[in-house]
Amino acid sequence: MLNLLNTKLLIAILAALAVIGSAALYEHHESAMASAAAAKAAAILQEQQKEAEQQKARDDAFREQVEQDRAHHNSAAGHEGKTWKTYLP
Repeated sequence: MLNLLNTKLLIAILAALAVIGSAALYEHHESAMASAAAAKAAAILQEQQKEAEQQKARDDAFREQVEQDRAHHNSAAGHEGKTWKTYLP
């Protein structure tokens, strides 16, 4: 009788250890999945920031080119009045 009780107690202890072990494995698996998702999100965010910086650089270069073109095209009109004032037929 005592041997049967000890066997049942041993089985109960082993079952409890199995439950605790499986819970620890599940928690480890979930934390690994969460860290992988966080790393993926960080990589996506870094790529978006890099693309935003590149777009800003392209916008600045385009804006500068527009300003240069405007200054170049307007320069002739700025000197036109001077040529007619000094014109002698």
